[in-house]
Amino acid sequence: MFSFLHSSDLHIGKRFGNLPEDLRGRLREARHGVIARLADAAREHGAAVILLAGDTFDTETPTPAVLRQALGEMARNSPLRWVLLPGNHDSLLADQLWSAARGVVPDNVILATEAAPLALGPDVILLPAPCTARRPGRDLTEWMTGAATPDGAIRIGLAHGPIQEFSEDATATNVIAPNRAALAGLDYMALGDWHGSVAVDARTYYSGAPEPDRFKHDRPGQAMVVSIAGQGAMPTTKAVTTASFSWQTLHLPLLASEDGVEALKAALPEPFARRQTLLRVALSGRARLNGRTAMISLLEQVAPEFAHLEIDSDLLGTDCESDDLETIDRAGALRDAAELLLAESLDEARSGDDRNVARQALIRLFSYCEAIDR
Repeated sequence: MFSFLHSSDLHIGKRFGNLPEDLRGRLREARHGVIARLADAAREHGAAVILLAGDTFDTETPTPAVLRQALGEMARNSPLRWVLLPGNHDSLLADQLWSAARGVVPDNVILATEAAPLALGPDVILLPAPCTARRPGRDLTEWMTGAATPDGAIRIGLAHGPIQEFSEDATATNVIAPNRAALAGLDYMALGDWHGSVAVDARTYYSGAPEPDRFKHDRPGQAMVVSIAGQGAMPTTKAVTTASFSWQTLHLPLLASEDGVEALKAALPEPFARRQTLLRVALSGRARLNGRTAMISLLEQVAPEFAHLEIDSDLLGTDCESDDLETIDRAGALRDAAELLLAESLDEARSGDDRNVARQALIRLFSYCEAIDR
C-alpha cells in the first residue's frame, strides 16, 4: 500500500492587495502556515510523501525570504518528502526562482522540473508535467501516455492546468485530456489549478487549495489523502481539512413579509468562528425599507467580529411605503424630500434606472435618520 497527500495551489507569498492591510499579513502567514498543517495531515494518515501539483508560490519572483522560509518549513518536517511541481504562477520560465531553489533545496524536497519519471519508491513512479510557461498552449501531460515504467509499478501523474470547464483561467489553451489517466495507464492523476476539490473520475482529482484565497468556491480548504494498494488497484481518497481561514458566501433570499433581521441572525456563523472567517453576505429577494436598513445596521455592528465582511445587496429589492416615512419625520424639509423620493421611486412613467436612483436615495436618507435616532 502506498499512501500520499495530494495538494496544490498554496500560492505562498500572495499579497491580497484588495483587502485591509492588517488582514493581508494574517492571510499571508496562513499560506505559509499551511505547510505545517499539510505535514500534520500527512503524518496523521500515514502518508510519507506530499505532492504539490503546482502554484506552490504565487508569483514567478517570490522574495528570497518567502522561498527560503517555505523550503525551511518543509525541511523541518523531514522525513516527510515533498514534491514541488511548477504551475502556471511559478512556471519554468521563472529561471531565478527554480535556480535559487536548486541552490538551497533540502534533502527531503524534490523539484519536479523535468517531464521525466521520478521514483517515489521501489514500485512507485511519478510522471510529472511541469508548466513550461503561464500558458503553455498545449497538453503537457501527453508524454505520460508513452512513458515507460517498470512492470508492476504504480504510475502516478502530477500536472497543473484545466480540463474542459474545470479551470481558474477562462482563456486557458493548455487543456489537459480529461481521460489522461486511462490513456496513460495511470493509477492516479493528481491535478492542480482549480481551487475547489473536484473528482474528475475515479482516478483523477483536483485536490483544491489547502488555504482558500477567494469567495468563489465556498468550500473549506483541504487536501486529499490517497492510498493505492498496487498497480491497477482503484485508489481510495479522503478529503482532510487544512485551512485556518474560512471564506464563505451567505446567500439570504428574502420575502418582504419575512423578518430579515431574525433570518440573518440565524444564518450568521457562530461568534467563536468569526475571527477566522471572511464573509460575503448576498441579500436578494425583497424587503421593507425599515427591514433593509435594520439588516444593514446589524451587519455593520457585527462586522468587527469577522476577519472581513462584505455586503452585496444589489439583488435585494426594496418596498417603500408611506408609513415607512414616519421614521424620517412627520413634517419639514426631510419629510418633503422623502415623500418626493418615494413618489419618484414608484412613478411608472420614469425609467427603471431613475426609479432605482430615487429608491437608493430614499434608503440612504432613511438609514441616516435611523442612525440619528439611535
